[in-house]
Order: sequence, then C-alpha cells, then structure tokens
Amino acid sequence: MARPSTSTRLSDDALNLARCPHCSIANPYLKSVHRFATNNSNQTSARSWRVYVCSKCGGAVLGWAFSDEHPLSEIFPGQEAIQEGLPAKAESFLNQAIECLHSPSGAIMLCASSVDAMLKQKGLKEGSLNKRINDAKAAGLITDEMALWAHDVRLDANNERHADEDAALPTEEDAKKCIDFTKALGLFMYVLPSMVERGRKDAQSRGT
Repeated sequence: MARPSTSTRLSDDALNLARCPHCSIANPYLKSVHRFATNNSNQTSARSWRVYVCSKCGGAVLGWAFSDEHPLSEIFPGQEAIQEGLPAKAESFLNQAIECLHSPSGAIMLCASSVDAMLKQKGLKEGSLNKRINDAKAAGLITDEMALWAHDVRLDANNERHADEDAALPTEEDAKKCIDFTKALGLFMYVLPSMVERGRKDAQSRGT
C-alpha cells in the first residue's frame, strides 16, 4: 500500500509532499486538476479521488480518501523507498541519487559511488571501480550480465566526471536506468541475502 507521508486532505487544492514521486524535486507544487468519486458493486466502499500534477515535470499523482475532510489514504505512484539491508554509505549515495533525479549527471555519478561502496563492503578495495566490478564477477558475487550493466553505469559516470565532449548530456531516463540497476544490485548482493538470513533465524527460533 502506497501510504503517503502527508497530512493533505482531499479538500485541499494542492498535494503536500517532500518530493515529487516522478522527478524527486524537493517541495514540489502539486496542483489539483481533477476530482471524481467511485464505489464498489455493492455500494459499500465509496471513495473520493483527486489528480495532482507536478508543475516541474508534469507528472501526475493520484490520491484518494474516504471523504473531503479525511487525509489522503493512498497515493499513486508511491514515493521511492530503499529496502533495508544496504551498507550505510551505499544507501546514502543511492538515496541522494534518487533525490537529485532532476539533475541526471549528479544522479548517475552518485549511482556509481553507491555501486563502488557496495563492492568495497564485500572486501573488493583494490584498484579502480572497473577492477572491482571484474573481481566481483570472478568471485561469483555478481553474474556476467550484472557486471556488464555495472560497467555501463561506470562508463556513464565517467562521461559525467570527465565531461566527455563526445558524450550527449544524460536525460532523466538515463538516470532512472542507473538508479534501477543500483537498486537491483543492492537487492541481489545485500537485501535478499539479509531477508533469507532473517527467515532462517525466524524458522530456527520456532524450531522448524
């Protein structure tokens, strides 16, 4: 359930969020542009809806509540959240990348820093990020496909760091792809193993 971190009521003309779910700009102006009501087939679940639009990126956010004076119960899309389990530095870099999605160059470089922090946490500290990615593949920490994807993120970040004259400026879509990979890498290397370990411990504590 995409519960919003907001006290906005349905009667309010603007949605109050810390960041836009689409472009991640801080304190966005999300103006209400449309409202409507729905109910289920039994007429027992009446809900009122509002559509809000970000003045920066034009992205639409849908929210609903049980009545005008109730705070919104859900919004779609939900705000970005990082799953627990990542190393502190990697999580911080990734959060910063998400928050500056509207500045794609910065977001891409932060993604590379997050990837680097994840690999260093696994003991791969020698050489460059390029070497760490290859060492992670050789050690079986990541698949061949993930290594290729990681190199794409690394090269994109190099273009931004060195202001490559032949490279086109990145778009928000480019930055989103880098963020998606960084989240996937963190899920594969840290979050899922942590979930499995917690599950095993829970099972052992129950004697199963």
